[in-house]
Amino acid sequence: MNYESKNNFNEKKIKTSSSYNKNILTNILTVDVEDYFHVTAFENYVDFNDWGKFDSRIEKNTRRLLELLNRENTKATFFFLGWVAEKYKNLVREVKDQGHEIGCHSFSHKMIFAQKKEEFKEDTKRAKSILEDLIGERVIGYRAPTYSITKDSLWALDILIEMGFQYDSSIFPIHHDRYGIPNFPRNPHYVEREGVGRILEFPLSTVKVLNYNIPIAGGGYFRLFPYKFIQWGIKRINLVENKFAIIYVHPWEFDPGQPKIKASYFKKFRHYLNLEKTETKFCKLIKDFRFTSFESVIENTVFE
Repeated sequence: MNYESKNNFNEKKIKTSSSYNKNILTNILTVDVEDYFHVTAFENYVDFNDWGKFDSRIEKNTRRLLELLNRENTKATFFFLGWVAEKYKNLVREVKDQGHEIGCHSFSHKMIFAQKKEEFKEDTKRAKSILEDLIGERVIGYRAPTYSITKDSLWALDILIEMGFQYDSSIFPIHHDRYGIPNFPRNPHYVEREGVGRILEFPLSTVKVLNYNIPIAGGGYFRLFPYKFIQWGIKRINLVENKFAIIYVHPWEFDPGQPKIKASYFKKFRHYLNLEKTETKFCKLIKDFRFTSFESVIENTVFE
């Protein structure tokens, strides 16, 4: 099946400005701002209505991440969960005041394909409104909880377009048990939605190995794979493909001392794996490569 024609994808070639050449390419760094008890791995063990009962560590962990970024004069896009923004308003303003972009990561961190369209619309509208009120400007970027825009929930792009988002970074072109569109184009491109308009999609970074897309974008993959492999993958994207890589982290990944949540062995393995190594690997990453926000790349790149 030709997935591109079946779902009306239209991949545009990207012509980059002179500041993004293959020798000193600037990559995109993103932070999904959510607490340790928000993650989808624990959704069957932690009820949304009980979130307020947990010992939040989001302020401490996000500020630690800001310190690390400031050391290397690195900017990023922070996709805030609306629940976090509503509860920790000053944290949103602090991130913005330090020159980072603010994006939307939903309000309740519920997988999109588990929602009805109107439910998704209301959740997104609520989060977007909170963030825009706090920073005094439009929020133009969205990232779905757990990359849950799949082939069964592409309708979410229609709603994002209608709500005025300029770009989305929610699709992972990989095989996964919960998310992913394996044959989705790997590079940033406009997705045309019939009768609605178009939105710029930034798929999470992968490298092709033996015809398989191997994820190197961050999160559990960043903690699982040796740093040398992550480094090789980004260099390959930069130097061989002449593209920028898109990387993500979570503040809770910098907190090996976080409270433990009772869950299945597999869920705990995914969440707690190598947390004690995250900060060291991340510091190497932002020293070895240049990073900036989506907003900055969009401003300095001509999309044709």
